Formats: sequence, structure tokens, C-alpha cells
Amino acid sequence: IEKAKELYGPARMPYERIEPVAESFGNLDPAIDAREGDVPDNEWTGFHRIEKTLWVDNSLDGMAPVADQLLTDVTTLSNNVKLVAIEPAQIANGAVDLLNEVSASKITGEEERYSHIDLLDFQANVDGSKEAFEAVKPILSDQDADLAEQIATRFDDVDNALEPYRDGAGFVSYSQLTDDDTRKLSQSIDALAEPLSHVAEQVVVAGK
Repeated sequence: IEKAKELYGPARMPYERIEPVAESFGNLDPAIDAREGDVPDNEWTGFHRIEKTLWVDNSLDGMAPVADQLLTDVTTLSNNVKLVAIEPAQIANGAVDLLNEVSASKITGEEERYSHIDLLDFQANVDGSKEAFEAVKPILSDQDADLAEQIATRFDDVDNALEPYRDGAGFVSYSQLTDDDTRKLSQSIDALAEPLSHVAEQVVVAGK
């Protein structure tokens, strides 16, 4: 059980990095990432089903089929992602959507409500958004070099805002953060999302 808890966070990070893309594949996203109450109990599978059993029940009873299905679903997702064609503007919008989700809802701690590894999710979401930005940065730099530089600086600011909460390879429990802590994190993410929201428009203009 302790080993499973240790591995839960690192297993989440790749999914959290590509979450905007994952949401494009219909039922795969809820199958992998639904939280309790998002779907009927008899249909609840994926990461958070295992999370609750580990941290609330301190057990792994009955989780083998759930883990097997999760592996099947993420393998299917991985294969599908390799085949999909994504436009540059979609990449940019996906990065913004992910950051907005962090600031609007994930900041409450609702995502990892049992394990409290939310800061690991935040880092992965920021990493994924940064990768999306880097993919379109050459296009943006030709259109608006100042905007590209501003966004790069704001990504650094978010990394700096997360720095005080690092603990070894991970982060402290989200339950340790104060309201002031979460407000500052939210503000840094909002400050990044605002200029990032202008990227898709610039990319579309460049493509005309």
C-alpha cells in the first residue's frame, strides 16, 4: 500500500501534462480521470477510484481490475494521441484552458481530495502548458516577440511561486497550504494565462 501511494503521484503526472488533449477523446477522459460523483458509482474507474481506496480505506482490495482497466485506457489514449492531428491554435488554447482550470477549480484541492498531491498536478499542468507554448513559440516570436518573452517570464514566475512548497522530488501536502498560499499561486497562474490567451490569435494570423 505504501509503495502504491508513493507511485500514485508520478503515475498521474504524464496524464496531467496532456490533459487538454486527453479531453478530446470522449469517454477515455472520464474513464481515466473522473472524480467521485462525476459518474455513477458503478461506472467509476481510473486514478481517483484507486486514490480513494488507498488513502481512505488504506487498502488495495478489489483494485486489481480497476488498475488493469486504467492501464488499458491509458495505453489506448497513448496510441490515439499519436494519430491525431492538432492545429497550432488548438495547442495554444489547450494550454490556456488547462491553466484556467487550475486557477478556477483545482486550486480548491478538489482534484486530489484524498491524497492531497494537488501541487504535483499543478506542476504537471504548468509543464504541459509550457510544452504547448514551446511548440508554437517560433510562430509567435515572428509575430510578437515581446509577447513571447513576456509569457516565458510568466512561466518562470509560476515555477518560482511553487518553489517554497517543494519537498524532495515532490511537494508538501496540499492540506498544509493556507488561503494566502493558494491565493498567491492562483494569482501567478492567472498572470500567466492572460498573455497566453493571446497566442492562438497570433498563430492563426501567422497561418493566413
